Amino acid sequence: MGGMGMEERILIVEDDIETAAAIRAVIEAMGCSVDHCSTLEAGVAAAVSTPYKVIVLDRMLPGGDGVEAMARIRAGGSTALILILSALGRAANRVEGLEKGADDYLPKPFEPDELRARVRALLRRGTMQVLDNDLLAFGDLEIRLKARTVHVKRAHVAVSPKEFELLTYFARNAGQIVTRMQLLENVWNLHFDPGTNVVDVHVGRLRRKLEEAGSTAIQTARGEGYVFAPLGAAG
Repeated sequence: MGGMGMEERILIVEDDIETAAAIRAVIEAMGCSVDHCSTLEAGVAAAVSTPYKVIVLDRMLPGGDGVEAMARIRAGGSTALILILSALGRAANRVEGLEKGADDYLPKPFEPDELRARVRALLRRGTMQVLDNDLLAFGDLEIRLKARTVHVKRAHVAVSPKEFELLTYFARNAGQIVTRMQLLENVWNLHFDPGTNVVDVHVGRLRRKLEEAGSTAIQTARGEGYVFAPLGAAG
């Protein structure tokens, strides 16, 4: 069972039997193995005990709101990418899910092709982190992709999963202007502007953490976006 030939494991947490069957059919057709839980508690327990690549998580579940459970899943050590699937499909609901740490948010009812495309994108994103060598180093700033850790001057900087993705995207585009729309598309997988400051809030929080540790890597390009330029600035 070599590393590349292994099936990707995906967890579905969904209480509606028909919806769960429809999701399972799409994902199994992609060649992935699927586990299914129908309550929030069972889903959280499975998520923290098994190394899933992607978790498809309903919002309104017996036991509570899937969005609120994401923090417990992360705290339990899961590095799975989380796709929220919900009948709560308004932009405000999507933004709430993404701000609380979801990697993608798909409203119900969904098209099977759309679900397939979203899951495939998340699987690709999961493998991208270990494609090149594990360490991205810029002067005093080090990003370890497999461990998902950030260090400045050897000191650990605690970042959220979303902040880590944001920093990794910046690092892969070092020295170039990165627009808010690029970040929405590549880090939040939103192909429209939700009309909120979700990008600015996350960038501000990440920049503050890095500056407190002694790195001025993230610069603002007035009216255009941001530039990740850690060399020289680190001193």
